[in-house]
Amino acid sequence: MPRIPARGPDPRRAPAPGGRPPHPAPADRPSPSGQPGPGGYAPTQKPEPIPGDRSRGRRSSPADRRDRDRSAARPPAPPRPTAPPRPRRGGRRAVRVGKILLILLLVVVLGSVGLLFYYDSRLDRIDALRAYAGRPSDTPGTNWLIVGTDSRSDLTEEQRRALATGDADGSRTDTIMLVHNPPGGGKAIVVSIPRDLYVEVPGQGSLKINASFSIGGPALLVQTVENLTGIHIDHYAEIGFGGFDTLVDAVGGVDMCIDQPLNDPKAGLRLAKGCHRLDGRQALGLVRTRAFPRADLERVVNQRKFLAALVSRATSPTVLLNPFRLFGFIGGAIDALTVDERDHIWNLASLMFALRDPITTTTPAGESTFTDEGLALPVNEQTEEFFALLRAGQPIPDDLLVDAGGPS
Repeated sequence: MPRIPARGPDPRRAPAPGGRPPHPAPADRPSPSGQPGPGGYAPTQKPEPIPGDRSRGRRSSPADRRDRDRSAARPPAPPRPTAPPRPRRGGRRAVRVGKILLILLLVVVLGSVGLLFYYDSRLDRIDALRAYAGRPSDTPGTNWLIVGTDSRSDLTEEQRRALATGDADGSRTDTIMLVHNPPGGGKAIVVSIPRDLYVEVPGQGSLKINASFSIGGPALLVQTVENLTGIHIDHYAEIGFGGFDTLVDAVGGVDMCIDQPLNDPKAGLRLAKGCHRLDGRQALGLVRTRAFPRADLERVVNQRKFLAALVSRATSPTVLLNPFRLFGFIGGAIDALTVDERDHIWNLASLMFALRDPITTTTPAGESTFTDEGLALPVNEQTEEFFALLRAGQPIPDDLLVDAGGPS
């Protein structure tokens, strides 16, 4: 650039009075083109870099300025979403174990339901609870009639000899029990009805109560018991000799104590005084024997106590937690029992748990007397009072509870 020669002092730049230099004249200011003004003044021509400019050392173009303007006006971008943390291996294992347990639970539930209906379908059923004119209406609580018969139809000759059942034909009942489960909870009451109780049998006159079973089977027996008691029978169960011993052996026997020695060749029974674990053959002999001073009155006590011992054994952890014994007991019960057409296996299960700790008694009756049917037990005022309280769902006073002793 050619050097501009110096000029003399400009009278227009003379200092103002007071020593303050004057403002430069408009003509001395640089022109927009960067060339020296008329007064010869020229600013520095070296470009200054813009701070933060990526193109340091070069002049920014209009496009760069537009980009910077857009960047300044653009809102900040939202944070990028982060992926959820991956589950640990322990969590996967817990989920897998949970699925396996759920599948096993479903298998157990469905299998149990299937077995329930399978066993229910195998029950032998008869029409025992028939409608008839004058039948008692529904009474408080739930009432079962349990009958033990001496039927030998399912036994072979060898089994009859082994169990000492004899060869009598036909079917008679040695055991009649009324089980009353009171309304609103409370202990069940097991009432033994002696087979020699002298009662009115519908259409047959006055007979011993077990004759009704021999004449008209379960239906006539149920009608006779309902007429005697005034109680509506809701369920019926019958057990015979066939399968009885298997039922007892399936649970590993039952524990009973006797307070006197028993020796009855007719029942195949020989037991010393004391406590015993009875197998099926011995248990059958015990509930059949009448070798006592009071004969049938003591036998019915043995039958009730045996029933309680069997239920206690069947519902114990020893049986319930042992599949071999549990299914053996269920199978034995299915083979030994006959029920009414409207009864099911879940009704039997309810009965079994109700019998774990019952109140037991024998039907009150008068002293043995001779009748047209031989020695029998007559119905008296205590008999009527007892069943009146029972069908009303009222507690039975102690003076009406009869127990003749026997095994405990």
